[in-house]
Amino acid sequence: MPDLPVLRGGFTDGLSKTSHNWDGAYVGVNGGYTTNATDFSQSVVGLTNFIFRDSVLQQPTASWSLMNKTNTQSTNFGAFVGRNWQWYDAILGLEGTYSYFNNLAASTSGSNSLTIVNPPGDTHAANVTDNYDVTLTGAAAAKVKDMISLRGRVGWDGGDFMPYAFAGAAVGRMDVSRSVTSNVDLRQDVTNSVTNGLGVVVTTTTFGSPQAVPAQSQTQIQRRTNAFAVGWVAGLGVEYCIWEGLFARVEYEYVKFSPVMNTSVTLNNARVGLGYKF
Repeated sequence: MPDLPVLRGGFTDGLSKTSHNWDGAYVGVNGGYTTNATDFSQSVVGLTNFIFRDSVLQQPTASWSLMNKTNTQSTNFGAFVGRNWQWYDAILGLEGTYSYFNNLAASTSGSNSLTIVNPPGDTHAANVTDNYDVTLTGAAAAKVKDMISLRGRVGWDGGDFMPYAFAGAAVGRMDVSRSVTSNVDLRQDVTNSVTNGLGVVVTTTTFGSPQAVPAQSQTQIQRRTNAFAVGWVAGLGVEYCIWEGLFARVEYEYVKFSPVMNTSVTLNNARVGLGYKF
């Protein structure tokens, strides 16, 4: 039986797997698409608290939400540099990235009106009702310019493929502005009760004329240029070895920044990239 393959170890090659060395330093460039969810619901709270500070209107207006969340889209491009350490099929890495966003801006406006009756702390006669007619009109805008991140990666050697997950910290640079205009009128209604000749108590209410409250009727504007916001990132990706040290990657990244002037920004980044491992 000289030609029987098993006698020569003929099945060994069929049981082997192709592997790739992912260990080492690498650099690359990438580009992609970004969706931006900016939450403006609390953007003007700091300004209204300043306008109504030390007044009976501060507490009732502290939680007013004049605006909502706005979604925008844009493109992104940037670069990355990192280092992989490989143990058998497991790969650990540390990577720094830079991303520039092309006109990733959002803005919105809104208003709200409410009559606040005898707010807590208000001092008035027992038969007087204080009616504060409050109208707030606000506007806000945010533009994310760029960001850097430091990410830890965990990957698996799948031969020419390497799927990976990552998480880390980010710092974003953005321009943020907000404004609010308040108009406050006070109307005092007087209620009197008298007993007529038949012994019946008759109650009458005299409605007063609205009077402007200049101290709480004003406009406040605040802007911050190149403000830095810290945040965190997480996501998934896969890399493919094209030839020797040249590789391509596809990844998804979620970014959550801390609020800047009560404005919260969340990014969803989809990228493709090309890199070289030394």
